[in-house]
Amino acid sequence: MSHTKTAQIKLLNRVKRIRGQMDSVERALSSEDTDCADVLMLLAAARGGINGLMAEVLEDHIRMHLLKDGHAPLTPELGEDLIDLVRAYLK
Repeated sequence: MSHTKTAQIKLLNRVKRIRGQMDSVERALSSEDTDCADVLMLLAAARGGINGLMAEVLEDHIRMHLLKDGHAPLTPELGEDLIDLVRAYLK
């Protein structure tokens, strides 16, 4: 999947942060005195983390597989436009 060890470690660290966020959601839902607004904030943070991870993996896929070594069905400019569009959509 990931094309460098550094990128792989970065992605795995993101997953660990998301897991921590989801653990916080679970603890909040298990508690009887947690405010709904607090749970919603925790869920929004987890969703943001997942969207960021998805954007990173998608960007890597576009750069490594769609814009690779002259075999590209996309020009580099179109690839960058696609990355910008995906990032905007996932925010």
